[in-house]
Amino acid sequence: MSTTVAQVLELYELPMNELMARAATTHRENFPEGDIELATLLSIKTGGCPEDCGYCPQAARYHTDVKATKMLDVEEVLEAARAAKEAGSNRFCMGAAWREPKDHDIEKVVAMIKGVKDLGLETCATLGMLAPEQAKALGDAGLDFYNHNLDTSEDFYASVIKTRDYQDRLDTLKSVRSAGMSVCCGGIIGMGETRAQRAAFIAKLANLDPYPESVPINHLVPVPGTPLADQKGVDPLEFVRTIAIARITMPTARVRLSAGRQELGRAIQAMCFMAGANSIFYGDKLLTTNNPEADADRELLADLGLKTKAASRAEVLV
Repeated sequence: MSTTVAQVLELYELPMNELMARAATTHRENFPEGDIELATLLSIKTGGCPEDCGYCPQAARYHTDVKATKMLDVEEVLEAARAAKEAGSNRFCMGAAWREPKDHDIEKVVAMIKGVKDLGLETCATLGMLAPEQAKALGDAGLDFYNHNLDTSEDFYASVIKTRDYQDRLDTLKSVRSAGMSVCCGGIIGMGETRAQRAAFIAKLANLDPYPESVPINHLVPVPGTPLADQKGVDPLEFVRTIAIARITMPTARVRLSAGRQELGRAIQAMCFMAGANSIFYGDKLLTTNNPEADADRELLADLGLKTKAASRAEVLV
């Protein structure tokens, strides 16, 4: 049964305590262990992107502090993956600032995927748009997840990005599914969209067939030099509502708190976990923006009595 925009808007209008209770119940029914997945994100190729995403400091056309670099060597990536595993991460995500990768880029990423898999970590990559044969090569290498966000609703999309269209993103997701990989797909809240457009974005995610196994929800981090540098974000409680609605409409997905956690603070993050968030990006940096330090994350999860996905049933973070 499809989820309509009207149904999502009805959820947004619920009293906060009722919405939170529904989300928490859905969460317990589908994740009785109540564990938190820890994912580490590494930029394997930073800056110099030809796209014009209004939120992104890696776009070559914007004047930001991000400097373009070459792709990391395989051993550099594996060293970072080993450190991530030692710090407790379950999944290692590799991101590159490309519109779409070249075939020779795919060959290098395949080597990274195989190396990270050998370390016993789940693998994820976000490399831009993929042709079907590129998706197949990544899937054949053992890539578990491919991240390609819808970012926002279809009717607001052109207000943020003009160098590719919405259908381009849907086509890449189709290629990823055809290659047998799981999908990581979400977006950014607070780019100037209306509540109705947020509802349309959540409905679109929920109506993907199947909906994504991982749903990263980002809170906009305005970066100087980008078109959204002065954008005022949404009220934090509206962000919590969005997390709760993502949980209700995509009950078996890992709903991930992604960029912007540092700005939200501990109390709002705690509310997000109560609303059904059960994954975080873990580490000091998300591609190019700051992230809460690992020690602070461990302290917060311990204070909330939450265990990680890697922990045993009786174990909590200490």
